[in-house]
Amino acid sequence: MALKLYQFAISHYCEKIRWALDYKGLNYETVTLLPGQHIKTVQQLTGGKCTSVPVLDHDGQCVQGSAQILDYLDETFPDRPLTPADPGQREQALAWERRLDEEAGPAVRCYAYHHFLQRPKVVVPMLAAGTPFYNRILLSLVFSRVDETMRKWMKINEKTSEQSRQVMESLLTDLAAAYGAKPYLVGDSFSRADLTAAAIFAPMFQPAEYPVPWPKPGKIPKDIKAWLDQWQDQIQPLSELYENHRKAN
Repeated sequence: MALKLYQFAISHYCEKIRWALDYKGLNYETVTLLPGQHIKTVQQLTGGKCTSVPVLDHDGQCVQGSAQILDYLDETFPDRPLTPADPGQREQALAWERRLDEEAGPAVRCYAYHHFLQRPKVVVPMLAAGTPFYNRILLSLVFSRVDETMRKWMKINEKTSEQSRQVMESLLTDLAAAYGAKPYLVGDSFSRADLTAAAIFAPMFQPAEYPVPWPKPGKIPKDIKAWLDQWQDQIQPLSELYENHRKAN
């Protein structure tokens, strides 16, 4: 059995799958790609069907997309399931995951990049994390083009950053209410809903398990730092999920 995860180290969708693989105690190899240069590799893996990571290769069978990979892992490696067995709870977990993937994921990415792209010396090491050292030099040399391309591709600007902040706050409010009532989003045990919530918001609280060189507090953009201070109470339950569930027992 050979498991390979094609990823960006910085991607919170890839973190979902790293976490799931670790949670299930599976041995796997990560193949870390450089954003932009990844497109050809992913197209080859998926027969040209898509250009985004994560992609899981299991003995030649490739699955793309974090939700689809979680489905595959639970079907193929059923120990320590992340999908509830109860049909009603399963639908609840999948509904949370869809909402977080479709709303929180793009919002966290847009808000964070809008501010961090203004600090090339901070963001370049995170973009190039896990790839050969010369990629840091390459990205630094062409950073103005990288900044322009990322902003255009992901529609990142002052307006969309503000909209993203509002989306994040709405979701965090709902998550805080849910975690204030019980330890997990669905049922009485950890599920893919909790994993997704914590992984998607992880770039905002920077857990040690996430394989990128997080900036020191003084290097965090002031707008993000002020936001984090304001929303610390709502973020805390997600940080605790990392502490309690990030590694397989």
